[in-house]
Amino acid sequence: MEQDTHLDSRYSWTRLGVTLAIAVVVNVGMWAVIVVMPSVQNEFGIDRADASMPYTFTMIGFALGNLVIGRAVDRFGVAWSLIAAALLAAVSYVLIAASGSFMVVSGLHFFLGFGTAAGFGPLIADISLWFQRRRGIAVAIAASGNYLSGAIWPILLSGILSDYGWRSVYLVLAALTVAIVVPLAFLLRKRAPLDGEAVLATGPVNRGKAFSPTALQWMLGLAGVGCCVAMSMPQVHIVSFCVDLGYGPAVGAEMLALMLLGGVVSRLISGLVTDKVGGVITLLIGSVLQCIALFLYLPFDALVPLYVISMIFGLAQGGIVPAYAVIVREYMPAREAGARVGFVMMATIMGMALGGWMSGWIYDVSGSYQLAFWNGIIWNFLNIGIMFLILMRGRRGGHPAAPVAV
Repeated sequence: MEQDTHLDSRYSWTRLGVTLAIAVVVNVGMWAVIVVMPSVQNEFGIDRADASMPYTFTMIGFALGNLVIGRAVDRFGVAWSLIAAALLAAVSYVLIAASGSFMVVSGLHFFLGFGTAAGFGPLIADISLWFQRRRGIAVAIAASGNYLSGAIWPILLSGILSDYGWRSVYLVLAALTVAIVVPLAFLLRKRAPLDGEAVLATGPVNRGKAFSPTALQWMLGLAGVGCCVAMSMPQVHIVSFCVDLGYGPAVGAEMLALMLLGGVVSRLISGLVTDKVGGVITLLIGSVLQCIALFLYLPFDALVPLYVISMIFGLAQGGIVPAYAVIVREYMPAREAGARVGFVMMATIMGMALGGWMSGWIYDVSGSYQLAFWNGIIWNFLNIGIMFLILMRGRRGGHPAAPVAV
């Protein structure tokens, strides 16, 4: 039985299955707010810009939650951190559903986003501690819970939304969060064996000319902002882009769904690639492919090409964010995984928020999305440059795959 708790063991894979199930449920918080946005707008009689405030607060809470809950995971373990976050999310759902003030509804979404964050970076950091040979695919599967949640829940919630309204949707989600996440979290009480094999970093930690963990963390954070400013342009604005072209919001929603499904496939494939070539090279490949996909949006605006390009974009970018978590585990101490991964995940989310706003501002100034796509491409080059620098310095500082005891 003791052997079953080693890295890459049967227990590790069972734990991964539980992690994925939790992620699919917890992450619904960041997608539910998008689903109910039109209903909230109609009930409170506000314009679309004001109706987006709950989403903004959700993403701010989601970003901060990845950092704070990640630190809590390092100290208290993932089980108790998850339970606390799930209860916070559930209470937030209930209070939002009961509120009659739009400003209160918006503010409470910060706490909903904070609790929802437990299903992303903290879970990814925890599962990375239970794998070594198959860490890339394990992290990719855990990270896919976010996209699967976005692909599954809007469909499941649509009937409740149309028949009973958005408040009932939130009450149902509150009940499901407590009923599903809390019991499953108890299955994750076992702490990772942070000794021997588990505390080995697989990259050049403080060796030769390689970057220090702190410097590398900040570089990964800046790279995360760059790649996600680029990533946000199609993901946040594809519906509006289709409306401007005369195709309507339904077509844009279908393209977004294609991106998310392509992202799931990309994450799984990238996970397998990561186990072969490492996180830095995998992230660099994904960033280059994402940049190519962004370029494809510039000359094409016909319906069929846009569907194809949206799928290509999803297949290109899905593996980028999980690769950051793998790099942290390859280059940094295992005992700091929650905090380090949480910081980098926070940076990527802030990049999404910044990029979504920048693209809208550029559109307002220029009257089209052409310059917004170019803005994304420029930020994408920043990400590529940083990852190339890490790759080159890491090779000069020591072999990236050489285990270094920390």
